[in-house]
Amino acid sequence: MNLRACWLLPLAGLLPAAERPPLAVPTTLRPAAPATTGAIPARPDSPAVNWVLPIFSDQEGHRLMKLQGTEVRPVDGRVAITNLMITTFTGDARAAVDSVLLSPRAVFSPKDNTARGEQTVRFIQDDVEVTGTRWAYDHTAKKVSLEGEVRVTFRARITDILR
Repeated sequence: MNLRACWLLPLAGLLPAAERPPLAVPTTLRPAAPATTGAIPARPDSPAVNWVLPIFSDQEGHRLMKLQGTEVRPVDGRVAITNLMITTFTGDARAAVDSVLLSPRAVFSPKDNTARGEQTVRFIQDDVEVTGTRWAYDHTAKKVSLEGEVRVTFRARITDILR
């Protein structure tokens, strides 16, 4: 099983119980069991709070992407994220930030590394910033698509544009 599956899928409850890696939690850190039942009830619908998922390249182990959210819940094989922040990196040893995508609500698909949302999105790179609504992000294609209220701000020098 790759690193992404070990971090994301058990957290989101997307793997069958037989495939979930065991949790190694010292007994001193485990919460006390309720006195009435003697066990902690499982809550598969409980969100993960202040969630971070780093994604690395399979061969070299360089940082490719980091997803963050203040709250994450599994939804039909995908993950619903509140206050999404996707940071993409150059994918080499420098691990320099390539872009940042911010949205208040989004759905992430771990199978194909795509995200989408109906609410606002802000995409930032060194020379351009794009905002809009009804958006989709495809990490493999390195593509952001926006359908509504699009605004693009260039910070690059544009020469001879009217030629």
